[in-house]
Amino acid sequence: MPTKRLLSIALVTLAAGAALRARPAVPAAPAPQSPQQSEVILSISGEPGARPRYAVPDFIARAGDAETQAAARLMGAVLWDDLAFERELYMVPRDTYRTIPAARSFAEIPFDRWRELGADGLVMGSVERTAPGTFRVEVRLYDVRTRRSVMAKEYTGTTANPRLYAHTASDDIHLQQRALRGAARSKLTFSSDRDGERVANAIVERDVKEIYISDYDGANQKRVTVTRKLNIFPRWAPDARAIAYTSYRRDFPDVFISLIYQGTLENPTGGRGQNWLPAWSPDGTRLCFTSTRDGNSELYLMNRDGSNIVRLTNNPAIDTSPTWSPGGTQIAFTSDRSGSPQIYIIDADGLNLNKITAESWCDRPTWSPAPFNEIAYASRTGPGYDIRIYDLATQERRQLTGGQGSNESPAYAPNGRHVAFMSTRTGKKQIFVMGRDGLGLRQITTAGNNYTPDWSK
Repeated sequence: MPTKRLLSIALVTLAAGAALRARPAVPAAPAPQSPQQSEVILSISGEPGARPRYAVPDFIARAGDAETQAAARLMGAVLWDDLAFERELYMVPRDTYRTIPAARSFAEIPFDRWRELGADGLVMGSVERTAPGTFRVEVRLYDVRTRRSVMAKEYTGTTANPRLYAHTASDDIHLQQRALRGAARSKLTFSSDRDGERVANAIVERDVKEIYISDYDGANQKRVTVTRKLNIFPRWAPDARAIAYTSYRRDFPDVFISLIYQGTLENPTGGRGQNWLPAWSPDGTRLCFTSTRDGNSELYLMNRDGSNIVRLTNNPAIDTSPTWSPGGTQIAFTSDRSGSPQIYIIDADGLNLNKITAESWCDRPTWSPAPFNEIAYASRTGPGYDIRIYDLATQERRQLTGGQGSNESPAYAPNGRHVAFMSTRTGKKQIFVMGRDGLGLRQITTAGNNYTPDWSK
């Protein structure tokens, strides 16, 4: 049996900002560490030409209390969803498991019954309370044909977020079995008017928009800002510990950074001109943003702390919506310098401008992570917009959405295999995610109107 590895899990705790100062966040609970040891990797295969078939029953609760039992059921269901999300495996539907008796320990697994159900891989888990507020979770992946455990992991941490154990196990399984960096532990950020508040002291009646974050699947939605102002266009820092966004908390647009774990706030642009749409460089040391500080909407670069501001574009048209290439050497952006908004690429030193679209109206480009070399953007296809992707290697375009409502503001998952976007297809503006092939559509938000998603790296 492979050696177990202890992985630390801590609950992310957020604090909301108020006015120019955010209230301190409750620090994440410290998690134990243990040495990580190497393990022999054995892969589970399916029938020739078919994806492996995986089953994930409820985890085994090693205690009779309601919290442990509920956590065991939740972890099994969430892990099934996480593994299904990447579409690398065929997931045996959980409603077919009722004919198989539940195992009370890893020694009692009825492998013959799981084989009859067609499973190639079986993920079994157990949950045990080791101390007040602490779980120990063990996850084993079995090859059903050989009855051999091909992966065994052990996780310890807080009882406050049982879903995180399932997300971590899913990413571990995808990495070990499919050499894939899964997205289960990634997070989304977006702006929302769900709180039903109105902008304070506004001449024109406007809805408040605050910044929210959630798990990749829409669970655990939490509010980050509390300003009764407009807070829009959030972007995750590469280390996923801070969010840069545009805020009207001073009644004009400016760039702010919320450090969500510390509960602190930074304002690198310092109110010099109107500034919006910040975009992090891949290494997190710089931001590209739009500003009118010299009289026109141009792109600027600055260090994370607001120093060394350099103007990137110089054109009478509007240049906005920057996004960095994965290597940090180029920036794609929107400009109407040709008459209508189109997507352009420029080197990060201001040289080699190149126009890549010639459509009716294009906006909000987002550069994919490696290994994909493409840019997603919103293209006007009638009364609304659809998500299109431009392949930089082939210069070909493909369309992900098919005119169901208006679809805007695409953002890539950290592995580049999925795209989050805003759509009006259900009436209000909501966040959806789908595969970069246009399949696997999931709705993430339901409350209020939700806008401009971004995916943590």
